[in-house]
Amino acid sequence: MRSLRIGIDARAAAEVPAGKGRYVRELLRALARRGDPHGYVLYARRPWDEPVDERFSWRLRELPEAVWHLWAARAASRECDVFLATASYVTPWFLRIPTALVVHDLIPFQPGVHANRRAAWIERATLRRALRRAGLVISDSHATQRDLVARFPSSEHKAAVVHLGVSDEIGRPPTGTVLEDVRRRYALARPFVLCAGTLEPRKNLIRLFEAFSELPERLRAEHLLVVVGPAGWDYDEILARAREHGDEIKLVGEVPDGDLAALYRLCTVFCYPSLYEGFGLPLLEAMTAGAPSITSNVSSLPEVGGDGARYVEPTSVAQIAATLEELLDSPEQRAELSERAGREAARFSWERAAEETLALLTSLR
Repeated sequence: MRSLRIGIDARAAAEVPAGKGRYVRELLRALARRGDPHGYVLYARRPWDEPVDERFSWRLRELPEAVWHLWAARAASRECDVFLATASYVTPWFLRIPTALVVHDLIPFQPGVHANRRAAWIERATLRRALRRAGLVISDSHATQRDLVARFPSSEHKAAVVHLGVSDEIGRPPTGTVLEDVRRRYALARPFVLCAGTLEPRKNLIRLFEAFSELPERLRAEHLLVVVGPAGWDYDEILARAREHGDEIKLVGEVPDGDLAALYRLCTVFCYPSLYEGFGLPLLEAMTAGAPSITSNVSSLPEVGGDGARYVEPTSVAQIAATLEELLDSPEQRAELSERAGREAARFSWERAAEETLALLTSLR
């Protein structure tokens, strides 16, 4: 195999807790586990603190956003054979080497999804030119690929899909007293419904709160609703609505992966009624842990959940509430769904994602 020098936009590894940050961190870990002869040049503002082997080298510049893209593109064009653009559509504008552009989702182009206004404006303004410059366009799911090609038909011949995976720490069953330690640390004295993800309007948390409040009183008395994830944007109303429900709803913020793995295994039901997902990593993580899962019947979520999740119309509070009630009332249905979830989740891995991504990058040469 001919060795290549592969440039990667690795800023998100150190700068973004979830989403693109998790994608870059897990991809780098999976590439590091491979024995390939390639060298990886990682462009960022600051390094990720996890050590990688000598095939990986960092190029770091603390620069304003627009200037950083120009610097990284010029440096990569001198130093690398190919480039993987993981987090921005601007860097490919200036690259002079074959480039694979990662399009995680088409959120800015979806009506009613409530994207971050500034980020959405930038993506809408920069994606078309990036698609023209890229030699390949990698999407996280077939659903995202379909959205992309429907809006930008000329990208069809460049489009490829690489599904994501689950981190080792999330996928590894906790040992010893970890589960009870986590239950005690987060004061989870009774069974709970779990939702995980950044606090932002797209995650549809307010409808989830309303659905939980419509459950019969006996189920609300027996269960908490626990939401895990960092604050995103436009989250003030989410916090205010959660407070209205008193101690029925518990927002615990961002948690370490080991604790998140335990929470997935401790929850009675995982509920993820997002309005749109390019992939939906929290759903896959919950299914890997065997959590009986409810999710939306839109975008990529049925592609990820397969036969291992129950589906609802995300704008229907009544449907979310009815499905929650049905599963909370039925240990038999939960056990069956948990078994199917594990089977479906086994289709995905970061090892496969790294292998397929590397094959696409090498094909550019």
